Amino acid sequence: MEYVLISDKDNVKVCLDNGHKYAATDIKTGEQIIKYGFPIGIACEDIKSGEQVHSHNLKTSLAGTLEYTYSPVENEIKNTSPSMINAYVRKNGDIGIRNDIWIIPTVGCVNSIAKSIADKTGAFCFTHPYGCSQLGGDLLTTQKILAGLVKHPNAGGVLVLGLGCENNNITEFKKTLGEYDSERVRFLSCQDFDDELREGVTIISELQELAKHDKRTSVPISRLKIGLKCGGSDGLSGITANPLCGKITDKLVSMGGTAVLTEVPEMFGAEQILMNKCVDEKVFNKTVKLINNYKEYFISHNQPVSENPSPGNKEGGITTLEEKSLGCVQKGGTAPVTAVLDYGDTAEKAGLNLLNGPGNDMVAISNLTAAGCHIILFTTGRGTPLGAPVPTIKIATNSVLAQRKKRWIDFDAQSENETALFDLIIETVNGKETKNEQVGYREIAIFKDGVTL
Repeated sequence: MEYVLISDKDNVKVCLDNGHKYAATDIKTGEQIIKYGFPIGIACEDIKSGEQVHSHNLKTSLAGTLEYTYSPVENEIKNTSPSMINAYVRKNGDIGIRNDIWIIPTVGCVNSIAKSIADKTGAFCFTHPYGCSQLGGDLLTTQKILAGLVKHPNAGGVLVLGLGCENNNITEFKKTLGEYDSERVRFLSCQDFDDELREGVTIISELQELAKHDKRTSVPISRLKIGLKCGGSDGLSGITANPLCGKITDKLVSMGGTAVLTEVPEMFGAEQILMNKCVDEKVFNKTVKLINNYKEYFISHNQPVSENPSPGNKEGGITTLEEKSLGCVQKGGTAPVTAVLDYGDTAEKAGLNLLNGPGNDMVAISNLTAAGCHIILFTTGRGTPLGAPVPTIKIATNSVLAQRKKRWIDFDAQSENETALFDLIIETVNGKETKNEQVGYREIAIFKDGVTL
């Protein structure tokens, strides 16, 4: 078996065959276990050189909220000339890389109607169980995510489908939606029509006819927004796929583009790395608030902040949340953190953006889509078929997965390089379908944190 020592500071090495850790030297009880050059927890028994290091002899060091010091690091990213991509330029100046027709329900009660209209027309519908029996900030959260989807430039046309009596009825929803392209976005309240299916099909047909006139034009890649996500991670995620995405992040940012990193709980234990990349103290303070507020969310529900990794993560070689986080944040490369976004916000500032939200795969990809990401790079070591409403490039951490799950996986990070991945991104932006698009796997989920009436 082949092993790698990621950093010369590490006291564990990683087996490239299974992603698990093994002691590179004798480690005493109570000593820190070091991987990626940073602590990933504490040894809870003596460990001899060569022994496996995992849940039986390694425990987390994570606790509650912390105080942090801003220690900015120099970023070496130099501006480079942007590549050109072919995209649809919308009336407000945004670009889209697809020209799909979407159906967005305001409430879960009309999900089946949305599906029926989609089946009859070929439009894509994104169902969810919310939009009624919600109050205050919880309802506003739902409205913000749905508004981000309605305004997403990858959609050539959108039908907002309501029922009529829900909290999030169309009149109320428009207050959160704000300005929109009235030609591209249409509304249908199902209680107002004798035959809502016929009316919905008519509206979709009109939107499809309008979309036929949209043409791709050449624009600089600096206008592209890429979402970063990992799910079903394993011990190789932080060695192959995530660092590869980090290189793409740096390359895109050097061209003036935007990358968005979410999964706040999977920053715990690696947050200081992100904080030190903040462009100024204001962004640093927002990052501190992002981390500590999410820890307070855990604590308010009487849950430990370290309650992660998942069973699949552990089977794949990840032991503690610190270890998972140190691998996760590598998707952000060395790019400076230029903005911190709340859940439901839209990414508007070039550079690396941090987006508030959970690590849950379905919620996170929906969050990234609503934030305006045109495409998502999704790394996985265990494999997942999940796809966002936008093209989702699934990047395998290991060649075994890439070969075994060809219907899920777009790219093999263990055997292919940065240039090949960047080329695939350009091809996908210009119209090549990802595996999730080919098989029709497109879903959303919305974060809920409030009472249900």
